[in-house]
Formats: sequence, C-alpha cells, structure tokens
Amino acid sequence: MTTRQRPFAAESLAGLSAVVTGGSRGLGLLIAGELAARGCTVTLAARGAGELDRAAAGLRAAGTGAGEVRTAVCDVRERDQVDALFTSVAEACGSVDVVVANAGIIQVAPVAAIGAEEFDDAMGTIFGGAVHTALSALPHLRRSAAGGRLALIGSVGGLLGVPHLLPYSCAKSAVAALAEGLHAEEAANGVTVTAVHPGLMRTGSHLHAEFGGDSGREFAWFSALAGTPLVSMDAERAAARIVGAVQRRRARIVLTPAAKAADVLHGIAPGTVTRLSGLAARVQPDASGARGELKEGSAVRTSEAGLAGRLRKWGSALNDRASARFNQ
Repeated sequence: MTTRQRPFAAESLAGLSAVVTGGSRGLGLLIAGELAARGCTVTLAARGAGELDRAAAGLRAAGTGAGEVRTAVCDVRERDQVDALFTSVAEACGSVDVVVANAGIIQVAPVAAIGAEEFDDAMGTIFGGAVHTALSALPHLRRSAAGGRLALIGSVGGLLGVPHLLPYSCAKSAVAALAEGLHAEEAANGVTVTAVHPGLMRTGSHLHAEFGGDSGREFAWFSALAGTPLVSMDAERAAARIVGAVQRRRARIVLTPAAKAADVLHGIAPGTVTRLSGLAARVQPDASGARGELKEGSAVRTSEAGLAGRLRKWGSALNDRASARFNQ
C-alpha cells in the first residue's frame, strides 16, 4: 500500500466527481452548488425523485458553475442502495473523488414525549446513513487519482447534549467519532476525512423537522433561533466554508461563533455546560401530557397562535425565506 502525503492547500476541485447525500434541499443542495461552482461533476442523492429533479433544475438554471449536475435516488439507510449509488457514479464519471454525507433528520421534543423509536430513527438515518456512505465510498475514494475527500456532516449538537434534541444529538455524536476515527485510519490511503460541525443555520429545515410534545411551542422556539441573525448563520456562507474546508483537507471545522463557544466551553468545563443546559431546559416547553405522533414543521406552522406565533414570526423571517430558496 502506498502512503501519499498531501499538503493542506486549496487544490483545485475542477474536473473531480462529487457525491452529496441529502443533496436535494437545504445545506446539501447548497454544498452541491458550491462544488459545481468549483468545477466538480456533482451527483445529488436523496430519496425523492421529484425533489431531486427540482433541485438539479434549480442549480442548472442558476448557472452554478462549469460542473455537470446529476441525480440519483438513494435511501442511505439501505446499504445495497448506497453501494449501487457509488458503483453507478464511478461508471458514469470515471471516478469518485469527493463525498459529502449530509442526509439526516431532526426531531425536536422533550424526552418525555418520545420513545426508543425516535432514537432508532435518528441513529438509522443520521449515523447509519453516514456509516453506509463512508463504507461504500471509501474503496472508490482510495482509488481516486486526486486523493479522495470525505466529509461527514455532524453538528454542534453532536459535541454536547442539547435538550429537546436528544435523538439528534446522540446520532450526531456518533458521526463525530466516526469522522475522527476515519480521518486517522485513512491518512495512509491518501484519503482525508473532514468532520463538519455546524451550529444553527438559516436553511429552512424547520419545515421538515419533526416536533413533539407541545409541538406548536417547540416549533416556535426552534424556528425562531434557527432564523435569528448572530445566533444562526447564513446557509450559503456556511456551504462555502464547508466546501473550502474539504478542499483544504481540514480534519475538523466548527461553524458559527455560538457553536465554537459551546465547543470550547464544553471541553474546558463540561459539568458547568451541562448545568447551564439544565437551566435552559427549564424554560423550554414541557411534554404536555401523553406521548403522541411527531408532526412535521410544515403542518405545525399552520396552527400557531398567541405568544408562540409571535415568537416564531419575530425570529424566523429569514429562515422562512430560505425555505423557498433552498427547495425545502
């Protein structure tokens, strides 16, 4: 086996073949656009054919860059589908050089309002999807003449436990460990693995997140924070930063000042951060009785009223506009 040492420079991505899972909307779509703008042939992978067609048409209409945009229907929870995805991309494009594992789900609810099924769903989609993507992509990335690049999209929620986002936090924590371990193991194969940990971003993802307990109030606080400037980050800027980190073969990137501060403080004083999280949990909505089915944000928003509605309207105007722009 040949060991290849590569400098951490911004090597050109032009002409490379890239795959983005969860690429039909939101952050994944924006990352795909950035890769295309830098000259990659980009394959968008997601579960919905119609959503993929709209995403690809939008990128082409925008004249994103010199790179070709392709689509592939794939459920990352199914290993055989992921294997088939990378085999088909390698055959069509000649290689697989850059892979971004972005597929995921968000469930927002107090733990009293959910059960083991929600943890299983989060682990299966977020962590299982990352594992399937990594294991299927790595044989191709090792053969890349450019030296393969793999990015796993984690979250600040994977660097510390976030109240009312526990299934998500648990799954993203596993993704963080996977990225660090793979970065160490794959260095000898010329493949770099980048762990990406964004904070809140204005992607419009609140419309596809699932909410439980007092779903209206849960939707209100989540969408408001995710859309508030200074607390959240412009998603297009985040995508550019992520692709730049992958291009430079960085091992790890944490986005948004709030996420960076939380990461540093948790490393220095984890007990203190946990206690502060406990105080934050006290002012979040309670479970409001028995456990019920989680509701998608696009349905919850129609029933908002009173304080919850005013809170969401105040904080999430930018996020609402992002939902239309980013195919949400």
